[in-house]
Amino acid sequence: MIRILTINLSLLDNSQIEAYLTSNSLKVCVVGIGRIGLPTALCFANSEFETIGIDINSELVTMVNSGDYPLKDEPEFDKIFENVHSQKKLVATTDISKAVPECDIILLSLPTPMDDKNVPDYTAFLSVGKSINKLLSNGQIVIVESTVEPGFIENELLHTIEGTNHTLKSGVDFHLAVCPETANPGEIMKDFKKLPRLVGSIDEKISSIVSQIYTHVFGVELIRMPNCKTANAVKLTTNVFRDINIAFINELALLFEKLGIDIYTVIEAAKRKYNFQPHFPGPGVGGPCLPVNSYQYLNSSKKIDDDFLKIVKDARKINENMPNHVVDLLSNALSESNIPLNNSTIAILGVSYKPNIHDVQIAPSEEIIKILTEKN
Repeated sequence: MIRILTINLSLLDNSQIEAYLTSNSLKVCVVGIGRIGLPTALCFANSEFETIGIDINSELVTMVNSGDYPLKDEPEFDKIFENVHSQKKLVATTDISKAVPECDIILLSLPTPMDDKNVPDYTAFLSVGKSINKLLSNGQIVIVESTVEPGFIENELLHTIEGTNHTLKSGVDFHLAVCPETANPGEIMKDFKKLPRLVGSIDEKISSIVSQIYTHVFGVELIRMPNCKTANAVKLTTNVFRDINIAFINELALLFEKLGIDIYTVIEAAKRKYNFQPHFPGPGVGGPCLPVNSYQYLNSSKKIDDDFLKIVKDARKINENMPNHVVDLLSNALSESNIPLNNSTIAILGVSYKPNIHDVQIAPSEEIIKILTEKN
């Protein structure tokens, strides 16, 4: 049955909101049911909320509705998927216009890729923002789960949802908040159950409501941020910190090759010191998070002064050059056996950007294969 009116949670006190939560009376939609969005939708559905997953990928929508769990490499969710599918707590659709108007909470779990110049591409967000401008009313809560650069929510996204003619007003017709996902692909359920979440919003009251909702569904600590951009900055900082430290270790590894020092021996001994956080060398840094997050920060900083965040630029250069170094090592090893790299047959065992997942987004292996192909 289609609901005539959504629930305006901003008009309720904590006890009234809790009553809606415990009675499973809220309806939720998740826009974008990919690697993070689908597990998020499953958690809300598993908490007995009627949940709609929205995606432009019609094949994915068909899989979900037919009971075919698409994330085979993500443990613990298969049984939840089977349960919520059998109870019809989760349905999927490509039609955002029918789903959003009848939902109280709208989660945005959309991709944030880069273009060919390494500039973050928020096309998906702005497209959805324009769509829901025509669909929101009665104070529905829109929560951004994707990682975006500081200021994007308050500026571009907010203005897009409100509309060029301000047909909607934030704080009245809808409420905008952020609760960045913190899950590591391959370990999403473990992270959902364990890691604290950040929450920020345009209007302060909404942060407490989002905290109440997420505490009910995930049972983790919610850390209140003063605004959306601070929450986004915290999320970016944690990931860019890793990108920089991996670059440092990669560059040490290059030096140690020349000095005849084993980098792993150094790391194992160094991590005995209480404040040393071990990172490990590799063929580069891949995936939809770390490389993109560094460029999101760089995109923010260059709007102010291109001299900011030089360390992030250097880290990206180091990590992006590692596939070339891998090919150089391979070429040198073959040369020692009098085998030319040209016309050799090379097997690459493992092409995902990290172990045990079916995801090759920005994987260093892709660049290695490209370089080897160019060398015939």
